[in-house]
Amino acid sequence: MQTQLKRGLIEVCVLAAIRKQDSYGYQIIKDITPYLSISESTLYPILKRLESNGSLTVYSIEHNGRLRKYYQITQAGLGKIEDFKEEWNKLQRAYNFIAGEEIA
Repeated sequence: MQTQLKRGLIEVCVLAAIRKQDSYGYQIIKDITPYLSISESTLYPILKRLESNGSLTVYSIEHNGRLRKYYQITQAGLGKIEDFKEEWNKLQRAYNFIAGEEIA
């Protein structure tokens, strides 16, 4: 899979993992793993990038005597999911064409 496409797909999967409720790194990895293989070294730079571009906000809560970072999706993050879904439809049509399954 091309690097840019995979990166975009992983970013949207991260956003989708926290769309219904705020979450933290380890839980995000567990939620995504059935669909994509992702490591901590891949996840945390993505979380930082999504926070920097306004797709996520971050807050901390004490858990077992340590602070745990929770990530919350923003309206911009929800918009990224919707944009991805539109682009995916275009990509699906291109795939169908490449695969010889063009639908009129």
